[in-house]
Amino acid sequence: MTELHPALRENVRLLGEILGDCIREKPGPEWFERVEEVRQAAKSDRMQESGSGQRLGELLSSLTDDQLVPVTRAFNQFLNLANLAEQYHGIRRHRDEETTVEPVRQTLARLARQGVSPERLHECIRDMRLEFVLTAHPTEVARRTLIMKYDEMSACLERLDRDDLLDEELEAETARLRQLITQAWNTDEIRHERPTAVDEARWGFAVIENSLWEALPDFLNQLDGALWEETGERLPLSANPIRIASWMGGDRDGNPNVTSEVTREVLLLSRWMAADLFLRDLQRLRAELSMWEATPELQERVGGHREPYRALLSELRDRLSATRDWAEEAVRHNVAPDDRVLLNSADLIEPLQLCYDSLRACGMESVAEGPLRDTLRRAYCFGLELIRLDIRQEASRHTQAIAEILKHLGMGDYESWSEADRQAFLIKELEGARPLVPRHWEPSPETREVLDTCSVIARQTPEALGSYVISMAAQPSDVLSVILLLRECGMSHNMRIVPLFETLKDLEYAPQALTSLLELDWYRQYTGGQQEVMIGYSDSAKDAGQMMAAWAQYQAQEQLTDVARRYGVHLTLFHGRGGTVGRGGGPANQAILSQPPGSVNGSLRVTEQGEMIRFKFGLPRIAHQSLTLYTSAVLEASVAPAPDPAPEWRETMDHLTQEAVQSYRALVRDTPEFVTYFRQATPEQELGKLALGSRPARRKPTGGVESLRAIPWIFAWTQMRLMLPAWLGSDEALGNALKAGHEDQLKEMIRHWPFFRTHVDMLEMVLAKADLRIVHYYEQKMVEPELRPLGENLRERLSACVEAVKRLKGQTELLEDQPGFAHSMKVRNTYTDPLHYLQAELLHRDREAAGRVPENVEKALKVTMAGIAAGMRNTG
Repeated sequence: MTELHPALRENVRLLGEILGDCIREKPGPEWFERVEEVRQAAKSDRMQESGSGQRLGELLSSLTDDQLVPVTRAFNQFLNLANLAEQYHGIRRHRDEETTVEPVRQTLARLARQGVSPERLHECIRDMRLEFVLTAHPTEVARRTLIMKYDEMSACLERLDRDDLLDEELEAETARLRQLITQAWNTDEIRHERPTAVDEARWGFAVIENSLWEALPDFLNQLDGALWEETGERLPLSANPIRIASWMGGDRDGNPNVTSEVTREVLLLSRWMAADLFLRDLQRLRAELSMWEATPELQERVGGHREPYRALLSELRDRLSATRDWAEEAVRHNVAPDDRVLLNSADLIEPLQLCYDSLRACGMESVAEGPLRDTLRRAYCFGLELIRLDIRQEASRHTQAIAEILKHLGMGDYESWSEADRQAFLIKELEGARPLVPRHWEPSPETREVLDTCSVIARQTPEALGSYVISMAAQPSDVLSVILLLRECGMSHNMRIVPLFETLKDLEYAPQALTSLLELDWYRQYTGGQQEVMIGYSDSAKDAGQMMAAWAQYQAQEQLTDVARRYGVHLTLFHGRGGTVGRGGGPANQAILSQPPGSVNGSLRVTEQGEMIRFKFGLPRIAHQSLTLYTSAVLEASVAPAPDPAPEWRETMDHLTQEAVQSYRALVRDTPEFVTYFRQATPEQELGKLALGSRPARRKPTGGVESLRAIPWIFAWTQMRLMLPAWLGSDEALGNALKAGHEDQLKEMIRHWPFFRTHVDMLEMVLAKADLRIVHYYEQKMVEPELRPLGENLRERLSACVEAVKRLKGQTELLEDQPGFAHSMKVRNTYTDPLHYLQAELLHRDREAAGRVPENVEKALKVTMAGIAAGMRNTG
């Protein structure tokens, strides 16, 4: 097996040695020896040396309550440092041009060689609408304070990479790295209070401030250069191919902690941060733009000032300062803005554009194309709102609000009306001019919250808002009711209203639902020819299994694209992906290129959540790589999509998925002892102890697996390495197909159909993370004997799935074509294994104590959850 890259191995060694020194210093040398003894036992166990597994178990079981936390923390901290080293190595490889990330310039050249015209390439990039929606699902385990330390460690590694450092500089950088690791080792890695929805939003703003603020204009400038070289056309400054939106503070579906007041506060804080960031830019620009020569337009604007650029930027600075001060005050006292406050991004862009045009007209193009151009690109991308806020709410909340209004007015029982009657009423109200909501009426708290949210939205500028997403949207009335409620609360522009289709039943019905909606003349006019539909990945996979969910999503996208084309509407698909394969995760470029032909068409929205935000956008150069990957994939999927799958492949997929869903549901829904096994074998019940996010783990306070959110459902299986949601059902479907003699056809589908190839690759990746020995240990430690036959059956099925994938890919081992990833997993196992053994022991102690758990045991259990999540590189 290929070893780690020497430079990566050296960084892992360096970070590990410093961590070891920290442990020797505190809590002491004897603790380091104990940790090292556990590590060596885990390493021997992986090498399957005789008695090593028993030795590891005995070592960990013998730890006293006081010894648990330091040992657990040591392995957790090493895994975080290993992640840091790998993340930095990705940047280093990019710099050394040893990366798999194809630069956009090369993508453009390759597509041109395939026959795509320069005009088409330029048009696609210029008009592209690629939007990343940052979400606050509870999957980011690491605390923000530690993330900041890891970021600075990465900067130290970068500086240590230089080959021209003097000895004293090398010593200084190493000393700083040692200081940061010591700080991290002595920092509590576990949150003790759940973040609020506003805290989550602040974290999202920090991603902009610390990474994307620099990365985005840098990427757009490189994209501009690539376009010029390959097409002879520039990327206009006003072009906005990349956009950033957020659900943090707007996603109220299933989260009672997101209220209208929270949404109002988040919108104001977003404006505060935008003003603050642009003020920092202006400080630099005023220092640089000291020139006196300017166009008559600029001279007239500033009254013939001797330093016209500084004069104009000073005016803008004063207005931005007023904007920042107002936003800060408005959070506390809800004060109205005065005339100095900037509310529309056009008022920010106009003076910057005037300076830019003047510099170019006066022969100072090189000055114009410096920091001023970067600020202009930020102004077009982020604007005065910084992040466009999406709103998400469940459809029944709007139905209940309309019903309550009509009941108060004596207009009938709206909830009992037919869909046709609801539509007729809603369109009549939307076409009319009368107010519907009574002025001095006191609705129920639930309806008041819906109306207050609509009022907050209605007071925003259009640029501050993304989409209004309706979960469980089944009928056109679900969309029309939101528009009516917004209008009633003073909304004067047409906000995008987005139905979300997620469960298997929803996905199958989605094309019919969109057809019914676009049949309405009034609604088609409302859309302005642009419709967005959200495809959910989490609940569909939890509902039907990963294979059936993936195929249902593919077919729904095909049919939705056809419906939109039929009605002359441009469709943007919004992909609600998670970080794990069980929630639609995986390499972004593969995911995009495996979409149905014609479904991307220059526009794409995609959620990025939790720890994946950090892994993809946490550092400027990593963010640059991610932007490159996504942009290239959207470009290629738009101008050179893969061909339609052959009819016989569709038939095979239909057959496979029917077997898969039946197999999946037979276990998850129809096996009486399954839920009990799940709760005994995994830490599902204990996950609530981790203060991961503002949203509750369950949609309802009571209920079984069906009420559990998709994230803790997957988190729990990942912790004990069965990884069940990603493969259950696929095992029997693929195994039966191979037994029936369909191996050649399946291999042909892998070679020639990107969708199926991606599905098998993602299945392989998650199977590589599964571990039968770890699963067996959890069962022996925690599962009652009468339930163990079920566990044995699951392990046999997992093994059969591994064999099926290896056979389909013609490999003797998993990940033979990804040796770097395979070896990374091998290195991590030495450090994750002790955490698994410890977690099983701690869960056993926790459950035996029946609520009287010592504090050290409780904390150590939380640390194992965080550490295993770090070792797996994702949680939910």
